[in-house]
Amino acid sequence: MVEEARLAQNVSGLAPATEGWFVVNVRDAAWHTDEVFGAACIFEGPEARFADLGINLRVLRPGQPAALYHAESNQEDFLVLSGECLLLVEGEERMLRAWDFVHCPPNTKYVFIGAGDAPCVILMTSTRKQDRTIVYPDSELACGHGAGVETETNSPAEAYAAFSTLELGQPEDWDALPWV
Repeated sequence: MVEEARLAQNVSGLAPATEGWFVVNVRDAAWHTDEVFGAACIFEGPEARFADLGINLRVLRPGQPAALYHAESNQEDFLVLSGECLLLVEGEERMLRAWDFVHCPPNTKYVFIGAGDAPCVILMTSTRKQDRTIVYPDSELACGHGAGVETETNSPAEAYAAFSTLELGQPEDWDALPWV
């Protein structure tokens, strides 16, 4: 029998403190925010990581990238839940709106950037592999949107060296989000 996880309150909400099944409402869950890369509800806790599937919600303001343009060796899938965003994928731009689904097979280069006039909410998922690799390729298109690196690297620490770390806290546009 799988036990229910214990949820613990932190500065920004509830996060699992032990392994097991759990239920948490997004409004009550722990959030991480970043001035450059938006807000994320990750659903995991430091003591309770998901072994097979990464899943989170991202909230992006217009013009705000979710990350730096990159490609991972695992499959990733995304569903825009509300708002609009620009997808940079394999050197192309695609406008997305609520209910657009994006499938990225392993090694697909991409990044999402908030668009429109309201926050964008994206459900993000990825498989988790032990031998995962990542690359941040040089992309003039991504750099033009503030979401690229000047020199290709395989090191997340190197790619994000100029940026601050995530802080615990709810998204800045909390009152404009669909669940409020």
